[in-house]
Order: sequence, then C-alpha cells, then structure tokens
Amino acid sequence: MIKLEQTEFTLGFIPLTDSAPLVAAKEMGFFEKWGLDVKLQKQNSWATLRDKLHTGVLDAAQMLAPMPLASSLGVGCPKTAVITPLVLSLNGNGITLSQQLHNEILTENNINQITLPLAGYLLRSIIKKRKVQNRPKLRFATVFPYSCHFYQLRDWLSSAQITPDEVDIIVVPPVNMVGHLASDDIDGFCVGGPWNAQAVRAGIGFTALTSYDIWQDSPEKVLGILQAFYDEKPNTVLALLCALKEACIWLEDTPNRFEIARLLSQQQYLDAPVDVIAPSLIGSCLTDISSPPRAVPSYNQFYRTDDILINIPEHVRGEWLLSKMLNAGQLHNIEVPDDIVKTVFRPDIYEQMRVLLTAKN
Repeated sequence: MIKLEQTEFTLGFIPLTDSAPLVAAKEMGFFEKWGLDVKLQKQNSWATLRDKLHTGVLDAAQMLAPMPLASSLGVGCPKTAVITPLVLSLNGNGITLSQQLHNEILTENNINQITLPLAGYLLRSIIKKRKVQNRPKLRFATVFPYSCHFYQLRDWLSSAQITPDEVDIIVVPPVNMVGHLASDDIDGFCVGGPWNAQAVRAGIGFTALTSYDIWQDSPEKVLGILQAFYDEKPNTVLALLCALKEACIWLEDTPNRFEIARLLSQQQYLDAPVDVIAPSLIGSCLTDISSPPRAVPSYNQFYRTDDILINIPEHVRGEWLLSKMLNAGQLHNIEVPDDIVKTVFRPDIYEQMRVLLTAKN
C-alpha cells in the first residue's frame, strides 16, 4: 500500500445516473479499500461545483469532460489549473422534447409517427412558421455552457442546417430540467439521466435521441483535480483513481447495474425512483409514455472488458473537445497554449494508477 498524504477526502458530484462510479466506490467499499475516507458532496449546479473545486472546498469532483479545459483556459471563470487523470463515463445524455413540440412536429410534417432517433430537419418547418407568425423561437436548455450537452445539441441542429441563432439555448441545472419543461419555460432539453426518463414517466416529455446517436462513445464525465493538489498529494490521487477505476469495472456487470440503481435512488444521491434510474443503466431508453423503450446498449458506459481505452484521458479526446469549444466561438480572445490538452488530459497519471492497480490485484 502506498503512503497517503491525506486520507479524509471531499468529492463533489451532481445528482445524475452517471455519478454511479462515485457512489459505487463509496457504497461498495472501494474508497475504504484504498485507505480513503471519502465524503460525497452533492451539488445543485455545475457552476457551483466548479467554483468549490477552484477554491478548495472540494478536493476533487466529477466534472463535465470539457470543464477542466475551460477552467485551465479561464473561459467563463478565473483561470485555474485543473487536470483530469480519469474518464468516468461515456455517453449518457438525451434530448427530450415537450409533448407539445412532439405533437407540433407530427402536425407540421404531416406524419403519424416519428422514426427514432429524431432527424433534426423535422424542426425546420416549425422554426420557419414561428418566425413568420412572429412567435417566440424554440427554446432548449442545456446544463452548462462548456458541456458535451451544449455541443451535442448544436451538432444535432447543425446536421439539419439549423443555425444556433434560429433557436434559443439557455442553461438550467440538471435537477431543474423537468420542472422547466412542465411549466412550458422550454420546448426541450439536453441532459443526463435520470431526468429524461423522469420527464417521460411523467407524461410531459418525448426523448427523441441520445448523445450516442450524435457522438458515439465520447467522454461525458471525468474526474477533475487541481494541478496544485496533485503536485502536493500524488499518492492520495493515485489511491482515489484506483478506487474509482475498480468501481467502473464493478459497474460492467448487469446485476451490479440494478444494484447501483437502487443505491442511487437514495435521498443523499439522486433522490429519484429506481424506475427512472435503471433503464439507461441497462441500455434501455424510455422514449414516450405510450411507446415501448428503445434499445441503446451504450447509453451509459463506465468500463468494458473488450475496450480498455474507455477510462483513459487520451489527448485525442481533449483535442476533440477543444475543437468543439472553438467551433462554438467560446475561445474568442482567449489565449490557447499549444500544449493545453497535454497539461489537462493526463494519461501519464492514469498509467501510474494502472500499474499500481495491477500490482495490488
């Protein structure tokens, strides 16, 4: 066992289905196995989580994959060196539309049903009609400006030749998405589970497609740590990585997916029913209250024996996310060092963890 510089640890998370590795590591004893006493701290919004990590209130955090880059570049926040040595999950998001918009799509396109995943061009006639009638634009919500959700929504609309200025896109915390849809504040949202399934179960939402339909097997959540924390306490970080990696491996088995759904449903985690958490974990996408679910085997991916690359923060993944930030116009007047991806995405630390984990087991 390596000597830890710190054993008590605070780890921030957002109540989402893909916080499963953190909850599994806590509840199944993987943190304890590696000598860590970890306190999971639930946060309401990504901005709050980021700010608490930057100021040291949190020792580490589950983060949206683009967030460490945004923090390190000082985009939307004071510049703070954040690194990621571990990818926690792939995929996991869905685009859900209000039932009112669902019905509008059927009417305006003169069709009886929608083939899934929904083709974005079916929105064009609605956007055009609203403009002619001087009605408000379609309004969508995502969870954070520097998120895969935002870029995936943009890419989906772009595939239908719909430009960002033809719709409104606002930011809403994940846990508040269903409420905003119910009150007609928005026409749709892109968010992670279980909030898509909750909207469907409530009969107010129609999940039109998943992030896997837009970007296949792209990093969604990563572990974020301050560079300064790693420099001071490298062994503690390695122990944390080992515990989370073992949790990801544990989550590969289907029976364990059911168990984590039960654990996630508890008040201190998602505080949501198992029947909205479990579906995506077993590759089932609830689409509409009156329709059968759609099979999406890779809806939530944490680890696969046949794909050992899932958890590695490869530089190519960081370059891909950086290109999305650039295309969205978020790096205007921002100095982007040539080595920014190499300083943020850290496969070298992952490799140290892998060697340690192999020796331990």
